Amino acid sequence: QVQLVESGGGLVQPGGSLRLSCAASRSIFSIDDMRWYRQPPGKQREWVASINTGDNTGYADSVKGRFTISRDNAANTMYLQMNSLKPEDTAVYFCYAYELGHDYWGQGTQVTVSS
Repeated sequence: QVQLVESGGGLVQPGGSLRLSCAASRSIFSIDDMRWYRQPPGKQREWVASINTGDNTGYADSVKGRFTISRDNAANTMYLQMNSLKPEDTAVYFCYAYELGHDYWGQGTQVTVSS
């Protein structure tokens, strides 16, 4: 079992930056598959970015070049650095982990991009 808690969301102007954190309740050293998802208002949840234990990363086309996913195993935390934010990035952002056949989700953090 692992509990995930997101933080770092908020209101930001277009073009601004935010860094989201996903703090785990225990070591993430052995968790190979960690991801960020988001759910825009009135839409389905969508994948944003992934990272594995080898620090290999993947990004949705809509965020590629603007967002950076990373993990700090010593701090039991995953991050999402979001730059050049656009109004269409407005969503609830969720962190996700997959380990030994189990899916784990955080409760989400709201990101609103608006002037």
